[in-house]
Formats: sequence, C-alpha cells, structure tokens
Amino acid sequence: MTSWQEYLRFVVTLTAVLDPFLAVPIFASVTAGERARDRLRLAYVITVTVFAVLAGAAFFGERLLRLLGTSLPAFQVGGGLVLLLMALAMLNAQAGEIRQTRAEARELKAREYSGVVPLAVPLLAGPGAISTTIIASQAGGFAHSAVLAACIALVCALLWVMLRLAHAITGRMGTTGLNIATRLLGLLLAAIAIQTMAEGLRILLPGLA
Repeated sequence: MTSWQEYLRFVVTLTAVLDPFLAVPIFASVTAGERARDRLRLAYVITVTVFAVLAGAAFFGERLLRLLGTSLPAFQVGGGLVLLLMALAMLNAQAGEIRQTRAEARELKAREYSGVVPLAVPLLAGPGAISTTIIASQAGGFAHSAVLAACIALVCALLWVMLRLAHAITGRMGTTGLNIATRLLGLLLAAIAIQTMAEGLRILLPGLA
C-alpha cells in the first residue's frame, strides 16, 4: 500500500513539473488585452484539459506500457531523463524545448492557439507531467489511480487559481520573482529526476547497487 508520503511526493513533483510560475507570465502575455470573461474561460479550458490528460495517464498508463512491452525501470530512467532536461531549463528560467518548441512559441506570439494546444498540451501536460503520472500509477490498482486523480485535481485547482490571477501575480512578483520561483522548482525537480533515474537503474543494473 502506498503511504501518504508517496502521494505527497507525487503532488510536489507534479507541481514542480507543471511549474505554474512559468505558465503564469506566458498566460498573462497571450491574454493581454482580452476581456476578463475570455481569460477565465481560457483558464478553465486549460485546467480541465490538463486534468483530463493526466488522469487518463493515471488510469491507462500502465496498460499502455504493457502494450508496448516497456518495463517500469526503463520508463523510470527515460522519464527521469526528461524531467532532468526540464529541470535544467527551469534553472535557467526557460521553458525549454521539451515543454515548448520554437514553432509553438511563435504560434503563441501570433495568437494562433486554443485552450488545448499548445497552452495545455504540451506546455503544461507534456512529456514530463505524463511520464511522472505513469510512473506513479504503477504502485497499485484502481483505488490507487483514483487517489492519484484526486492529487492531480488538487494540483490543477492550484493551477487554475494562478492562471485566473495571472495578471495580478505577474504585476506583484515581476519577472525576477517569477524566475526565482521557477529556479527553485527546477532545483527540486532536478533532485527528483535523479532519484527517479537511480531507482530505475538499480533494477536494470543490479550491479550498481
């Protein structure tokens, strides 16, 4: 049975991966000049999409791995590497191309976007968040996945609040404050990524233990 500490670790990890402090200035920038009602609608669509993608990964990720013939330790190493690359970008206060490519960034600047693409996927619910959820879902059955979905809902609620208040948060914290918060989350994510890779390598290469 997974302890509450593991669920807490999942909440912290997922929060670091989604990095609301990185999403806030992007959201505030692309919605500048829009009516408050339209901003709220877009924040709602983004949050619901992120929850749907990650909850789907929690319930069906294990089946997908079995279908592909991929072992959990191998996925831990691969997923940990993705998280580490994201963490390195966050330490530079950047989104990084794993989270957002240059073409996707140009689409945002040109306002060629919907609430789903590329704001929700892959900017937020991208490879890092999906792999984090799939790795966490391996520990149990339906009840475990249901608790993970509740954890995802909690993180998404935080994301919704921050997107809803994006313009106020940007004005209060400024670019420097948001970058500091992103770097701190990046440092935390780097440690989690290395731990995830180590757990996978310990099983794949038992001689390392």
